[in-house]
Amino acid sequence: MDLGFHSVREALRSPRREAVRLYATTAAAERLAAEIAAKRLDPIIVEAEEIARRAPSDAVHQGVLLEARPLEALDLADIRADGVVLALDQVTDPHNVGAIVRTAAAFALDAIVTTERHSPDLAGVLAKSASGGLEHVPIVTVVNLARALDELGDMGFLRVGLDSEGPASLEDTTLSRPLCLALGAEGKGLRRLTRERCDVLARLDMPGPIKSLNVSNACAVALTLARARLTSQS
Repeated sequence: MDLGFHSVREALRSPRREAVRLYATTAAAERLAAEIAAKRLDPIIVEAEEIARRAPSDAVHQGVLLEARPLEALDLADIRADGVVLALDQVTDPHNVGAIVRTAAAFALDAIVTTERHSPDLAGVLAKSASGGLEHVPIVTVVNLARALDELGDMGFLRVGLDSEGPASLEDTTLSRPLCLALGAEGKGLRRLTRERCDVLARLDMPGPIKSLNVSNACAVALTLARARLTSQS
């Protein structure tokens, strides 16, 4: 289920996404007319209250709801050999994960690795928060993150865990492709097995009085620093 104008528009534009049903207000359907026609959909025109009834209680739908087939499952082996990926260690808040997906799309990341359990559904509130990012960032779902990090290591990935107690700042850490940045849940951080699989632990140094960031904000800062480091070292 996709909600909100931007996420539904990107889903309709995606050749990988199979749309099933589109519920929209008259105004929303008019705004999406080109995408609806290209997808050969016959939208179901309803009042906003009907869409709100079908959507999660805390979701902002903007007058449009798309029911679609899940994207094809991907494997670690499908990731580009010189790629940059994120690994999410039990980040469960759908707003945070959606914001991370949106940021990953903005940075043209090659994949996000997450787990089957202790992860939010890739729909509803998460899809709305991702603002269309789900259509642009491959999601690789694994059973065990520690084993996945082992496999990424075997594939040549430098595995960097973001940790507030890391021995060095990320901006002073030598980075190389392929690269995996591991992010832990707010409060708990990275789990022990995840930390042990990382080649490097690095912290984000904050000059202000508040030293910690929301995980989605930390992701944006980390990707900015990583991009700058990879560019300067190339």
